[in-house]
Amino acid sequence: MEAVLRALADEGRRTLLRTLVKGPATAGELAALLPIARPGVSRHLRVLREAGLVDVRQEAQQRIYSLRPEPLADVDEWLGPYRTLWEHRLDALHTEVARGKRERRSTR
Repeated sequence: MEAVLRALADEGRRTLLRTLVKGPATAGELAALLPIARPGVSRHLRVLREAGLVDVRQEAQQRIYSLRPEPLADVDEWLGPYRTLWEHRLDALHTEVARGKRERRSTR
């Protein structure tokens, strides 16, 4: 999971993943998304591939990349306890806001 988190730490790689959520894309299509030279995009794609976040297949002269969501499910599972913590805090905030609105209405 550490390789996945490192891969996700870079904004450019997150941009590539957001695109691949919509479906497979060629290396050229992905390269057009980033304001860097192709060798830099290739390095980003290699990091994503090594982290298990993307698959690549060759079609004629093109490389087609597709998202592999399984490693993201592992991160989601790891984040679960933290999400629960924030949900409880947000629920408490919602309760306090509602209580404040009721008190303001009752004093009018």
